[in-house]
Amino acid sequence: MSEQFKTFLSQLSETNATLDYFTDFKKIKGNVNKISIKLNQLNYLIGKENLGEAVQELFDENPKVFEVLDILIAVRKNKKAKTFNSNGDIVLLDTYFHTSKSILEYIEKTGLGDVFRNKNITNLVDYVFGIEVGLDTNARKNRGGENMSKAVSLFFDKAEIHYKKEVSNTVFPEIISLGADVKRFDFVNKTKKKTYLIETNYYNGGGSKLNETARSYSDVAPKINQYKNYEFVWITDGQGWHSAKNKLEEAFSIIPSLYNLSTLHLFIAKIQNEGVIEI
Repeated sequence: MSEQFKTFLSQLSETNATLDYFTDFKKIKGNVNKISIKLNQLNYLIGKENLGEAVQELFDENPKVFEVLDILIAVRKNKKAKTFNSNGDIVLLDTYFHTSKSILEYIEKTGLGDVFRNKNITNLVDYVFGIEVGLDTNARKNRGGENMSKAVSLFFDKAEIHYKKEVSNTVFPEIISLGADVKRFDFVNKTKKKTYLIETNYYNGGGSKLNETARSYSDVAPKINQYKNYEFVWITDGQGWHSAKNKLEEAFSIIPSLYNLSTLHLFIAKIQNEGVIEI
């Protein structure tokens, strides 16, 4: 391992999280609002001792209110969750929502029955809001990437560097080496000397994705760098790379312009010296 790469590894940041990284309340409110009418109708079940009778009454009034029962056990409808039924068959969870009898079975066997009778929940809209907050933690990985893009934008803005975001390679027809696949670069900078095509990402944790990313960019960089007017730049960071440092080191030796947030100022200084121009 080269001293230069050791330094690069030692500079990887512990986090790129800003306070808005942890929970996307705008998205959560939107998700709850979409089903709030049905949730309010399901509030009728709270405190009822005879849930079978209450379910039947509500089912007769509007059977569609039970379509949101899956979120009450923190399952999203689009996940197509499956379960064993009482006959030992594997069925989709939402097959329970079609008759009052199967709805009651679902409520009782999931444990919701006791929750309703004992009034452990007082308002299903508020309850689902809490569930959505919990489920939203699964989206943090995506927000980590968004935060990296935001951080790079801040660096460029502070240095008054012109750039464009989300630029397709089809804008550069000279680069035929990438083949027919359309690739979208996170950023593009242009100077009097060349055009820089930039990818950014951030990894808090490990996984096969890191190796795939390093391998992919190691393949893409030479294809772009063979054109004297273009250069591929990779800006990446995060402690996750310690679990894939071998692949990252390999990429480090192949991609001349590989930066993290600590060294990004070097790239900015480089393109400033070349004379940044508008794209």
